[in-house]
Amino acid sequence: MKRKAIFLICFLCISTVVKAADNPVIKISTDNVDLIYKVGGNGRLYQSYLGKHLSHAPDMAYLPTGTEAYVTHGMKDYFEPAIHLLHNDGNPSLLLKYAGHTESQVSPGVKETVITLQDDKYPVTVKMYYVAYSKENLIKTHTEISHREKKPVTLYKYASSMLHLNRERYILTEFSGDWGSEVRTKDVPLEFGKKIVDTKLGSRANMFVSPFFQLSLDGAACENNGEVIAGTVGWTGNFAFVFEVDNDHGLRVISGINPNASEYRLKPDEVFRTPDFYFTYSFNGKGQASRNFHDWARKYQVKDGDKDRMTLLNNWEATHFNFNQEKLVELMDDAVALGVDMFLLDDGWFANKYPRSSATQGLGDWEVTAGKLPDGIGFLTETAKSKGIKFGLWIEPEMVSPKSVLYQKHKDWVIHLPNRDEYYFRSQMVLDLCNPEVQDFVFGIVDNLMSQNPDIAFFKWDCNSPITNIYSTYLKDKQSHLYIDYVRGLYNVLERVKSKYPDLPMMLCSGGGGRSDYEALRYFTEFWPSDNTDPIERLFIQWGYSQIFPAKTMCAHVTSWNRKTSIKFRTDVAMMGKLGFDIKLDDMNEKEKQYCSEAVKNYNRLKPVILEGDMYRLVSPYGNNHTSTMYVGKDNSRGVVFAFDIHPRYAEKTLPVRLQGLDANKTYRVMEINLMPGAASSLPANGKLFSGEFLMTVGIPLFTTQQLHSRVVEIIAAE
Repeated sequence: MKRKAIFLICFLCISTVVKAADNPVIKISTDNVDLIYKVGGNGRLYQSYLGKHLSHAPDMAYLPTGTEAYVTHGMKDYFEPAIHLLHNDGNPSLLLKYAGHTESQVSPGVKETVITLQDDKYPVTVKMYYVAYSKENLIKTHTEISHREKKPVTLYKYASSMLHLNRERYILTEFSGDWGSEVRTKDVPLEFGKKIVDTKLGSRANMFVSPFFQLSLDGAACENNGEVIAGTVGWTGNFAFVFEVDNDHGLRVISGINPNASEYRLKPDEVFRTPDFYFTYSFNGKGQASRNFHDWARKYQVKDGDKDRMTLLNNWEATHFNFNQEKLVELMDDAVALGVDMFLLDDGWFANKYPRSSATQGLGDWEVTAGKLPDGIGFLTETAKSKGIKFGLWIEPEMVSPKSVLYQKHKDWVIHLPNRDEYYFRSQMVLDLCNPEVQDFVFGIVDNLMSQNPDIAFFKWDCNSPITNIYSTYLKDKQSHLYIDYVRGLYNVLERVKSKYPDLPMMLCSGGGGRSDYEALRYFTEFWPSDNTDPIERLFIQWGYSQIFPAKTMCAHVTSWNRKTSIKFRTDVAMMGKLGFDIKLDDMNEKEKQYCSEAVKNYNRLKPVILEGDMYRLVSPYGNNHTSTMYVGKDNSRGVVFAFDIHPRYAEKTLPVRLQGLDANKTYRVMEINLMPGAASSLPANGKLFSGEFLMTVGIPLFTTQQLHSRVVEIIAAE
């Protein structure tokens, strides 16, 4: 009897193991978050759970099966699919079953899980990739689609990610706008039906809407409270986010390339890799979600994310197209006087048959304009070096002016309809990066400049036009591949640049914020958030981008926009990002010039806090007459607070601002810095010592009732 009991127990244990192996539970985890998949009795993969980390393994058995992980077109599901394809025989269905999964440790704190799904009737495989960053609580995911049918299959939809949620309420925060009014935030409750956030512009894809979102669960999340998922897609082209609430109030979030006008004929054994989708899940509001992204980006994603950034002086506002060699040398002296690291020469330095004297001609003809710069770029780099600064250069290599030698010689290199009148955006058109010859040409622009002028220390890479006249001579009968192959061609070029010039920093510019994604930032150290440098508008723009991107990626320049604001106000705003100047020093008096040079010194001293520290958005500019943002060093020993009075009301009552991120048990000295020469601080707390607990619980008065007033306050731990 005893032997029979032992045998029965062993048999049951073996049966349980076999069942677990046949229907595994796949757990993708960070320190705080679990994404759990289960294999159903029908062999299909289901998302069982997404939420706070579950510590007790036996509880997994009680989780519901959930919703199919990567919903296919043509089967039982009634709502938006993640994938839709057409087989050789005209059958549009796909039924994916679990075929296995692997787990591997990429590095300490980084784990990759790959789940393989296969159709049970056709030789089609979908692999779902997940990389979990434990400490940063961020998950990166993409899919790979392949097949072994005899002829190409047609892909109509091909999501990078499909997430399922089942909560009482959903509030979407989207970031939309236009040139000069980028990333304006708007909260939209999601009810039954679909909400689509997408773009169809091609090259300057993000002109109207940014490729990221926040999703608050069970009510509106704020900076420090509430559950929120923040997500973004790494694709420098057309993207789409689909948010669909079904009849049971379940929400699916589908992210990836916009499939509009982009059917893709996938050849046998070719692998279609979707872009990466990145998301973080915060249980402590939007601020924590942002800090998760910032930490991850600096450590794992952004080019030179762990390195310094250069301050600069740009010539654009001082000269526009009207400059010569002598004028540029004078401006270099201004850069030296400011104490910045680099002088940046903007648009207008190239082309001879059609000199770049305006925005209407010359793009594509990348030889130096002899009339403006008789001694070439080399003279400028040598002059900059002799003055102890570096030299950077503006280029727009993906574009062409119809009035150019390049256009006349190689119209077949231009995206255009052969039988239609051409439509121009900003008097230019887009080169066809689907074509390998064009990729060679665009790479050659950078390569030739660097080969001839190896002391060029920086490129500002612009992209001002969406794709218009949408037709590729190179693609012939595969026109629906254009939007995808263009971006792939761009990445081929950027990969070659990065490979040959690995230490070359570049700014990602696109008529303002027309490009801002994490795949591009693998090749660029920073991006240009907006052509609008009015400091009041920049408070809103930088607030919006900071939801996803760290300060060191956001270029912020002091310019002459909005002269109603002081040079101090404008500089204080710009110091919250990667500081630069684009202004005529001749327009300033001596006190203003002295202030700017002192501000550069302060910025250089505070770089480890602003560019590497934790950011806390203390008071939003939305719905307030004031705004404040704080940065705290990783060791909690130093912080810096930026406070702005925009348009306070007469006799308005201002309240203390409670700081964040400090050590409650440390003592800190509060010091106002960035004062105009000769000015004394009016900050009541200036020079005084406070505990971190007091500063975070009671706070200090930072705001005033003065119009367009700013303060920069340094918080230093006492020895």
